[in-house]
Amino acid sequence: MFIERNICNPEARSGWIEVIAGCMFSGKTEELIRRLKRSSIAKQKVAIFKPAIDKRYDVMKVVSHDKHAIDSVPVIRAEEILKRSVDVDVIGIDEAQFFNDKIVDVANDLANAGKRVIIAGLDMDYTGRPFGPMPQLLAIAEFVTKVNAICSKTGEIASYTYRFESKSDEQVFVGEKEAYTALSRRAFFENMKSRGVYRTSSRKPVKHKTR
Repeated sequence: MFIERNICNPEARSGWIEVIAGCMFSGKTEELIRRLKRSSIAKQKVAIFKPAIDKRYDVMKVVSHDKHAIDSVPVIRAEEILKRSVDVDVIGIDEAQFFNDKIVDVANDLANAGKRVIIAGLDMDYTGRPFGPMPQLLAIAEFVTKVNAICSKTGEIASYTYRFESKSDEQVFVGEKEAYTALSRRAFFENMKSRGVYRTSSRKPVKHKTR
């Protein structure tokens, strides 16, 4: 889908942003790693960053659910990425939903400096709401790839991340299959309704009233 630019040509220095978005277990990180490895084969300087909060598989590496891994730099603040990307051609950013809104400015600054920026993240949280800075990143990206998983309940296409009821109610809760599963639209909202939670126009889920 994407052609690695010829970095030997000084005229070919226009940067851009690619966003890979979807629910958990949809292959976002796998696709991010694939694109970065292709850039490395093309002899481009590549760096990948992830939020330091994500220590699920490895403290230092970005690891997909299929156990494919690539070296990365954990950062606490999005601004750190700018300082570490001066001599880099291609920047990968995983789990972008865990950063604050500063990541939007960072992505723009990198692309405006002639760099290719590839970002992966959850587009919705466990309540089905847009997650963190992802809506803004999707808006400013030149290229958007929406990936889907397979619903663990129905076998249909899954685009929602469902958190099991016994887990935390905080928006940010880092976990894997013990805490989350991918569900189709129908299965997700059936499950949320059975928990007494339904969607409204407000930013937070609202409990059903009982008589």
